[in-house]
Amino acid sequence: MKALIVQGGWDGHEPKPVSEILATVLQESGVDVTVSDTLDAFTDEALMKDLDLIVPIWTMGDIQADQLKPLLAAVQGGCGIAGLHGGMGDAFRLQTEYQYMCGGQWVAHPGGAGVTYGVHILDPWHPLTEGISDFEVTSEQYYMHVDPAIIVLATCNFGHTVMPAVWIKSYGEGRVFYCSVGHIAADLDVPEVKELMKRGMLWAGRQA
Repeated sequence: MKALIVQGGWDGHEPKPVSEILATVLQESGVDVTVSDTLDAFTDEALMKDLDLIVPIWTMGDIQADQLKPLLAAVQGGCGIAGLHGGMGDAFRLQTEYQYMCGGQWVAHPGGAGVTYGVHILDPWHPLTEGISDFEVTSEQYYMHVDPAIIVLATCNFGHTVMPAVWIKSYGEGRVFYCSVGHIAADLDVPEVKELMKRGMLWAGRQA
């Protein structure tokens, strides 16, 4: 399995430390990982045609048409994509097709980064969540616009409003995995978060 991690964008989400953690998780599972700090990686035809998985860690920022087109085409063609928090769910705000591929887009994080909230495993029998119990995190809690076609695996609550927190979907032939938890690298110290990301990345890359 070959994976590309592209990290950059807003520094507040600690893209480099997060990319290092996720790269290690993949490498420990036997995945050949390339890490890039430029969106021009998507324009490398030889690299892109050989990938099984793309992990974007790029909050906000702009992506050019010649960078976005091969990314979308790769996933449509069967390459998986997996990511977390703003690194995938709040990137390239003007690119609605990218948001459609991801299955959702950040809208707000009421309370800022110090909110303690619960993540409820909605489907305890799915291979991506089996054996993972409900857990709490203290972080940014994402309120998101979401695609009604996503398959929701875990949720969190804003009062009486139930918000998807972990989901999967398809984009063309590609598998899409997203986890809204992961504001900074320390969030991956929560065992359940790291395990969800591990399973999600391997699933998207068709290794699980």
